Amino acid sequence: MTIKEKAERAAAGATLDGLLKYVDKNPQENMVKLLDISEKLLGGTFPKHYIDAMREAIIKGDNVYYQLGLSILKDLDRGVLKKMLLAMGLGAGIKGTKAVRENREIYKCNIPFLILMDPTSACNCKCEGCWAAEYGHKNSLTYDEMASVVSQCKELGTHLFMFTGGEPLIRKDDIIKLCEENPDCAFLAYTNGTLVDEKFCDEMVRVGNIALALSIEGDEGSNDARRGEGMYQKVIDAMALLRQKGCLYGMSVCYTSQNIEKVTSDEFLDKMVDLGVKFGLYFNYMPVGHDAPPELIPTPDQREYMYRRMREMRNTKTGKPMFFMDFQGDGEYVGGCIAGGRNYFHINSAGDMEPCVFIHFSDSNIRTHTILEGLKNPLFMAFRHDQPFNNNHMRPCPMLENPDCLRSIVKRTGAKSTNLIEEETAEMLCSKCDKFAREWAPRAEEIWNSTSHPNPKTQYYRDTPEGRAEFANKAE
Repeated sequence: MTIKEKAERAAAGATLDGLLKYVDKNPQENMVKLLDISEKLLGGTFPKHYIDAMREAIIKGDNVYYQLGLSILKDLDRGVLKKMLLAMGLGAGIKGTKAVRENREIYKCNIPFLILMDPTSACNCKCEGCWAAEYGHKNSLTYDEMASVVSQCKELGTHLFMFTGGEPLIRKDDIIKLCEENPDCAFLAYTNGTLVDEKFCDEMVRVGNIALALSIEGDEGSNDARRGEGMYQKVIDAMALLRQKGCLYGMSVCYTSQNIEKVTSDEFLDKMVDLGVKFGLYFNYMPVGHDAPPELIPTPDQREYMYRRMREMRNTKTGKPMFFMDFQGDGEYVGGCIAGGRNYFHINSAGDMEPCVFIHFSDSNIRTHTILEGLKNPLFMAFRHDQPFNNNHMRPCPMLENPDCLRSIVKRTGAKSTNLIEEETAEMLCSKCDKFAREWAPRAEEIWNSTSHPNPKTQYYRDTPEGRAEFANKAE
């Protein structure tokens, strides 16, 4: 950070210290004042009606998100809360958002808000349907490579980073070092929870700008059936330790045809709330990898159930005091597919730049290309050109719901399979999705045409001057 940026951070930090002490004296009254200050700090990053809804929820006091706010104030270490607000607000919100939007115009390519990165392919678990179990322990990014990714991405405006794998906490010391050296960034690690110990929790509190998303899938029976015997209790124990230390953590849930009701049940969600979970990140199972059974893909009935159940879970009056996100079912809020650098992309443990954590194809590697070169190479530019892959954002994905789109992109760009063990061609992958795509299409159209949808602020390539000209010429 520059001297000016350090001064701005110090001033904002001092303000937050005073505000947090002030809020503690009378949470309901003073949370509104904190929100007023935060709205100015975030500089219009979030739509005004979202902020207004939060303000109303606090004033009325009968809203699940007010209860969530109170639990955050009660459970989180004050240093963690302050440092995360600085990273999310000052780093990602004000500076990052402005830079990302400017650089999209300058470079005429996708610039992401978020990067996913695999520190290692190694994992100490073997979960059914997970490609990491196939990849072994052979590949890792060096610390210098990860630090270079963060540095390059910050130059472009990206200040949010997530660690996947493999099991990223195998590299916990390097992760903490990255957090320490980049206080203007917010980090999150997806983890199975088995390597969470007291020392690591203390380090999380010290740096303050990292959260964990612990993998858990329903009750002990449904979780351990896929993730292995004893894994459920290990996650529960990790959550108890994280809460004791004042860390920020949530849950990561892969929903399948076998567990979808278990991972959305009131019993499961209430238990997670009781354990201090603040956010729930839900992922539709994807049949990636040679051993991935397509039978685990949720059926059209289950996808519709998930769409409606997620909205029940988020209901401001009768829902759960947790922040929920469904990365497949919430396409309408973000304008469809966000991969290929539109909002995020993935770097695997061999350094390959992949458009999505679930789409293992690449034409760029961080060991031979800069981040910007990868974003401007054919694969990512094809994603930019073709997004959205469907105007019905109930069908956002170029693989699962529109498999012919991925087939076309890989063929046009010559992108290569990045499966770390054995090549999985686009045809091999997409053929596992064809049946679901056919069956889901009419159901998705019915839902889309019978419900109202948000209008997210987004711009596709087709909306740019050059895009309008290109598509107009094609129409002629």
